[in-house]
Amino acid sequence: MSDTIYDIIFRVAEVLELPVVILTLLALAAALVEVGAFIAEMVKRRGRTFASLAKAGASARRAVDEKRFDEASALLQTVAWSAPVGKAFRVLVDAVSKPGADTRIAKELADFDFGRQARLSRTRLLVRLGPALGLMGTLIPLAPALDGLARGDVDALTENLRLAFSITVLGILIGVIALALSLFRERRYGQDFSDLEYVAAILTDDGSAAASIGTSATTSAPPAPPVGPTAPSVSTTAPVPSPSSAPTTTLPPLVPPAKDAGSPS
Repeated sequence: MSDTIYDIIFRVAEVLELPVVILTLLALAAALVEVGAFIAEMVKRRGRTFASLAKAGASARRAVDEKRFDEASALLQTVAWSAPVGKAFRVLVDAVSKPGADTRIAKELADFDFGRQARLSRTRLLVRLGPALGLMGTLIPLAPALDGLARGDVDALTENLRLAFSITVLGILIGVIALALSLFRERRYGQDFSDLEYVAAILTDDGSAAASIGTSATTSAPPAPPVGPTAPSVSTTAPVPSPSSAPTTTLPPLVPPAKDAGSPS
């Protein structure tokens, strides 16, 4: 009875060998696709600065105050570093124009965070799936490799060991790539969420934030050069009196020293 059970286990392991190899190759392809998508995201984020975000947010707030919602959405799209952020900006502008803006904006921020976690879950899955497939791909070929060793079949031993070690390397590679992508993306998506909260605060406050941004931008600008004839400059340096006008002091005449009475005349 035990021999039958063991034989079933061996057969199942042999059947799983090909699916494990295929899944490992698919996981490697998925990791490479994620690398390409991450590079595209980084290229699009090269121009991201807080100054541009603040300026676009203030301009969008002024457009919202003047009921120009399409223009406000277009202004925010210039600082949307990804498609989900651009979609969230449109929803924020649309929510501001309707009653209950705070509740709708809070819901949109929660949905964006949920989508961010779902986006990260793909690479997080590869972090665990890659090493697991590598381990399975290592252990499954060992049984036929040991069987070939027992029968003296060096070719079968070599082939199975090559497969086992190759799958191990691929599994570790998938895990390393997925872990690096997860760490970098988690930081980038956290920055996107912070940008959305900042823009939402500008759009829903009393307008003081947008006004302060506009004022700081005006005061930080260099003064414009004068137009037309230049006004004569007024010197603020105190005049130095000329030598002729300086007051003169009369010194007393020099008197020779008196002679000593005991000295010969």
